[in-house]
Amino acid sequence: MTAKKILMITGDFTEDYETMVPFQTLLAMGYEVDAVCPGKKAGETVATCIHDFEGDQTYSEKRGHNFTLNASFADVDVAAYDAIVIPGGRAPEYLRLDADVLKAVRYFMEEGKPVAAICHGAQILTAAKVIEGRTVSAYPACRPEVELAGATYAEIAIDAAVTDGNLVTAPAWPAHPAWLSQFNAVLGGKAAASMAA
Repeated sequence: MTAKKILMITGDFTEDYETMVPFQTLLAMGYEVDAVCPGKKAGETVATCIHDFEGDQTYSEKRGHNFTLNASFADVDVAAYDAIVIPGGRAPEYLRLDADVLKAVRYFMEEGKPVAAICHGAQILTAAKVIEGRTVSAYPACRPEVELAGATYAEIAIDAAVTDGNLVTAPAWPAHPAWLSQFNAVLGGKAAASMAA
């Protein structure tokens, strides 16, 4: 059986954990993952940032790693993919201005294919206008955008995730175990039987 193909759309100053961890975890689970960034080619990198929770009124931000892309955004045929992952960080803020990114996200939502977004990744979902009537988690600062887009904001713990049909969302990287487990279940992975929605 051929491995399912997952598209990850990321960009400069994407959150380090929210890019590296799902990329590596999904590969370890046996999925094929193509990480792309508009305007960049396979072999080029995006800068990452590390968001941490250190007792301030908001998260702190530090420079992270360079993350190497393994595919070129310009070559992407969304129909060749089974699912999409949208990491958080600051990248979604500018990626949501790219018409081709929004078109790609709309394709996955319209086709009912699995979509996983975490943290500020919800900014791309809201800009694509694809979450009306859905229940969506995101970093709490994105709550107004989620609600203005017509979705119900899921007020869940920072380490929890929520599944609404084909859409799996979470507030931030502490939710990786729940978020990736639920996404794997939506993908039909082996852990599907143990998923807790």
